Amino acid sequence: MRPLTTLPKAHLHLHFTGSMRHGTLMELAERDGLHLPAALVEEWPPQLSAADEKGWFRFQRLYDVARSVLRTEDDVRRLVREAAEDDRADGSVWTEIQVDPSGYAARFGGITAFTDLVIDAVRDASASTGLGMSVIVAANRTRHPLDARTLARLAAQYAGRGVHGFGLSNDERRGDTSAFAPAFAIAERAGLVLAPHAGELRGPAHIRECLTHLGPHRLGHGVRAVEDPRLLDSLAEAGIALEVCPASNVSLGVYGTIDEVPVRDLMASGVLIALGADDPLLFGTRLAGQYALLRAAQDFSDDELADLARRSLRASEAPDALREQALQGVDTWLADPRGTMTP
Repeated sequence: MRPLTTLPKAHLHLHFTGSMRHGTLMELAERDGLHLPAALVEEWPPQLSAADEKGWFRFQRLYDVARSVLRTEDDVRRLVREAAEDDRADGSVWTEIQVDPSGYAARFGGITAFTDLVIDAVRDASASTGLGMSVIVAANRTRHPLDARTLARLAAQYAGRGVHGFGLSNDERRGDTSAFAPAFAIAERAGLVLAPHAGELRGPAHIRECLTHLGPHRLGHGVRAVEDPRLLDSLAEAGIALEVCPASNVSLGVYGTIDEVPVRDLMASGVLIALGADDPLLFGTRLAGQYALLRAAQDFSDDELADLARRSLRASEAPDALREQALQGVDTWLADPRGTMTP
């Protein structure tokens, strides 16, 4: 079998704090004398489920604890640099990292100052690793929709200057999706890619709600669109890509095992798919690991894995030249029985 780390691919679903290395979390916590729960130390990766509100609360609490170890600008730069190094080692040629600046504003001088810091850190990490990178600013659906409008205006100010997209994250069972329409309208006018979370913890009806009110170009997760064949046809026809994260789907209880994640069915529908790691810090698996899971649990062939990589590149906002070069790299990887092509 060809090594998956040399298969050129794009990473479109990676959350900021969730991209942190476990070792970095431990080191920064020890530096500042912060106590970490057992789920982030000896029981890592944690056993998670979001089947009910209590399960999601536990997941969110662990995420908030991880965020708390980021105390300095150097911490932020280290996180971004290490995320870039890890993705580059996994074969990514283009990574889109998603961040909600309001979660860090109090410690780093406000949402604008923190966004400046992240964009600068991404620029430096990209230069040092050779990995193409960009930023998606994401609002939190558990906060007031007016906060989302503020973040949409912030993202619009940076459109084409390090930020390319606007998202909506957190528990999709919370909040009124239609109330976030004005924020997405602001982002759309700025030419940003619209990529809200939908179709993981809720089913096809919520995906349709997002399509109606938010006008997305991509959907974070979206895997449960498979439950409605007519919806799948609509997504394929509209070219709306799904950012599918197999490891987190299982960890959060959407599916019982990896072999239940319906990636083949989604592919057969013609929908663009980009495998993502979501939050490696909490789910224990990075980008190449998503491909490895499908190879191991669902017997995905190298041809199928190459097809997934191509779809991720086509769904990405990578520059045209980089995308075309990477697509050629996928063909080279597939043509070499040893898969020794370096992305």
